[in-house]
Amino acid sequence: MSSNTVQFRVVVNAEEQYSVWFLERPMPAGWTDTGTTGTREECLAHIAEVWTDLTPRSVRERHGSVSA
Repeated sequence: MSSNTVQFRVVVNAEEQYSVWFLERPMPAGWTDTGTTGTREECLAHIAEVWTDLTPRSVRERHGSVSA
């Protein structure tokens, strides 16, 4: 199976960290489906657009840089 036929989903955890996960596999514990699916490359491109601050949410909260 080529990498262009394997489908992935974009997932996010409570720390607002993003990852890709195989579409046909059950969701990993602690992660939420963002609704974005596609090839690995498409999902990674989406993550690059939306995940602009790589600092975990808990660290941003401690420094007061998270808005409610």
